[in-house]
Amino acid sequence: MVLWKNYVRLYQLMNEHAPVKIDSLEDWTRTHDCGSLRIGDVGKEVLLMGWVNGRRDLGGLIFIDLRDREGITQIVFDPRESPESHEKAQILRNEWVVAVKGQVSRRLEGQENRNLLTGEIELKARELKLLNKTETPPFQVDGIVDAAETLRLKYRYLELRRPRVFDLFRQRHRIATTIRSYLNERGFVEVETPFLTKSTPEGARDYLVPSRVNRGMFYALPQSPQLFKQILMIAGFDRYYQIVRCFRDEDLRADRQPEFTQVDLEMSFSDEEQVMALFEGMMATLFKQILGLPIETPLPRLTYYEAMERYGTDRPDIRFGMTIQDISTFATQSAFKVFHRAMDDGGLVAAIVVREGTGSFSRKALDELAGTIAPSGAKGLAWIKITEDGWQSPIAKFFAPEVQTSLSEFLHTKPGDLVLIVADQPSVVRESLGKLRLEVAKMMNIVEDDSHALVWVTRFPLFEYDETEKRLAAVHHPFTAPLEEDLALLKSHPENARSRAYDLVLDGAEIGGGSVRIHNIEVQEEIFSILGISPEEADAKFGFFLEALRYGAPPHAGMALGFDRLVALLCGVKSIREVIAFPKTTSATCPLTDAPSPVDEKQLEELGLALESGPWE
Repeated sequence: MVLWKNYVRLYQLMNEHAPVKIDSLEDWTRTHDCGSLRIGDVGKEVLLMGWVNGRRDLGGLIFIDLRDREGITQIVFDPRESPESHEKAQILRNEWVVAVKGQVSRRLEGQENRNLLTGEIELKARELKLLNKTETPPFQVDGIVDAAETLRLKYRYLELRRPRVFDLFRQRHRIATTIRSYLNERGFVEVETPFLTKSTPEGARDYLVPSRVNRGMFYALPQSPQLFKQILMIAGFDRYYQIVRCFRDEDLRADRQPEFTQVDLEMSFSDEEQVMALFEGMMATLFKQILGLPIETPLPRLTYYEAMERYGTDRPDIRFGMTIQDISTFATQSAFKVFHRAMDDGGLVAAIVVREGTGSFSRKALDELAGTIAPSGAKGLAWIKITEDGWQSPIAKFFAPEVQTSLSEFLHTKPGDLVLIVADQPSVVRESLGKLRLEVAKMMNIVEDDSHALVWVTRFPLFEYDETEKRLAAVHHPFTAPLEEDLALLKSHPENARSRAYDLVLDGAEIGGGSVRIHNIEVQEEIFSILGISPEEADAKFGFFLEALRYGAPPHAGMALGFDRLVALLCGVKSIREVIAFPKTTSATCPLTDAPSPVDEKQLEELGLALESGPWE
């Protein structure tokens, strides 16, 4: 950063009071981009345009690296070839915009740049036009950017000039094109749905838009096109898709934005099997065309309860083992009171086995691991190191030798393995061990960066209990169909009913979810009743949709794929902000535009709105 500040000051001094004439582009047409010239182009007269990526003055010769989105070409200004262009090139600085005419030449032997596709050639400049100069950039575009994220987002257009960053958006474009082509070939019709719509409860806060024409009324920006795509099925469109912007007013994190993109899809006369098969084919196509990797289909499946019991989460990373195993039976055979208390309280004792993990975790490291699960409610972490001489563990004395042997055989341990154990309520145990397996895998570099694994998670609970509202709430949304065999539970034990919902998980991240929809008005009304939505409230919030259901709704199912998250995972980046052109920060602000911002009082007056005391602090 110090070197960059020194460079910036030098840049400012060199440009103070320096008059620069900006040339016209008239009669000049670019013939090639900066990444396409090769040894076979030697001798051609070409015209390149771009930004100065670097400049070197070697006394007699001046070299610049000219950059555009396709690559870099070295330009040589030789006073013997063109004294005028050579003199003009002396004032060029990084990020100035130029156009250069010249002849493609082979670089001298030994001076080739094997790191560039254009590294065998250079352009001998004959004419130079300066198209624009730049203010001192707040950070260097070329090389490593060590500026804070807020500064980079404020000057996002500079960061987007970086080839690595632009390549992410080229990849995003390829992924979108591949998806569209895949769906078009299978009879889907792309249909746009409204952005200004009715506010309906879908699990997060709506962004509201006041209406000037209908004062006191509000539109809502859609959290998803859920009801519209179901109405399109009722309308007979049969197969619909859309790569669509959605909006949710919720707390942000690395993989969440207030406005995001999803691949939205719906199919008539279909069930979960057909939707899942369609998406498996889509993912196989994407992985082959984008990453050059094969995917075996059908993909593995886990029910929600299997995922929770084995991985402690409904979005499991199955690229490695270390699954959760119930060892309650062996715990009851021990004299360890902590285990017995957990069992007496209706709890669970479970373990994960870290293969060859003994040497990777000191006593201090194990204590630190225990700290990582404290937020999940775990009161402690027991551990056993398996050695050639038996167990090495503070709890070994509480287990008789025959019980130690039985537990080791049950867990299939061998010398060098590490066993991590948590005892508590089942939800605490599973969540804690689920976090531990991810943390341990990260610490031991168990998962290779370029490895991927997809899995379906199915048969989610239809409802969950909302502690705040003191009532049942929909796990996905209130239009999700229950399993046929659980229909009777709606009247007797709705909390036990399972849904025909399914999530697609990639490398431990949920990238999409969907369900078979309710197409029967009687079942839909019963679901609303269980959720505590009165007929009057249902009519006020969903009346237009309920009306449509009465006019011959076909059986239908669908799914939405988180496009930004998918792109980030396929590109190997950690945050979806990196694959969104102009993202918001975690405080939902845009450093580039300073949005959100106050508006003129006249605009509020036109909308019939007034702020009580100005913008909130």
